[in-house]
Amino acid sequence: MKGNSVIRQRIVLATAAALASTLLLTACGSSTDDASRNSPGNAASAGSDPATSAPADSGDSGSEDMATTTMLMTKDMGNGMGSMVTDDKGMTLYRSDMDRSSPSMSTCTGGCTKTWMPVMAQDSVQTMGVEKSLLGTVDRSDGMKQLTLGGWPLYRYMGDTKVGQINGQAKDDKWFAVTPSGKKSTMEGMEGMEGMEGMQG
Repeated sequence: MKGNSVIRQRIVLATAAALASTLLLTACGSSTDDASRNSPGNAASAGSDPATSAPADSGDSGSEDMATTTMLMTKDMGNGMGSMVTDDKGMTLYRSDMDRSSPSMSTCTGGCTKTWMPVMAQDSVQTMGVEKSLLGTVDRSDGMKQLTLGGWPLYRYMGDTKVGQINGQAKDDKWFAVTPSGKKSTMEGMEGMEGMEGMQG
């Protein structure tokens, strides 16, 4: 009987030890899972998903350069050279023989506008020495409205960096400074011309 009692005690102890081990392992596993879920690494990984999926800003390589003006002004070139039209900053405006005046049509798009910037139509453009009835607009292929004079679309030349310069005159035999009547200027190209600041017609 004494032997059986000892055996029962050993069985109870072994069972208790096994149960304790099981509980301990379960608790450790749960703690490990929680720590894994709450670790900084996992938090960073979860937070990084939206940034990874956000598209990069690649820019619009097909965008066009454009100019605006609130006024068209006449500038007398002096020395019998006649008059030309400038924007509100005094920069020379041009027209192209590649365009059409009736009906108005602009053929300068894409890369062309990097050199010859279309003058966009504003809500109200004032005139000084230019007949306002000659002003108009033309719908460009990009949906924008370009200012016209005598039906001819108007442009600014990137090569003119100072007031009074006419570096685009007769460029490629198709770009010409525009006169107050919308016609093309017949004066010789005047590349690098300066010192015209403040001269207004």
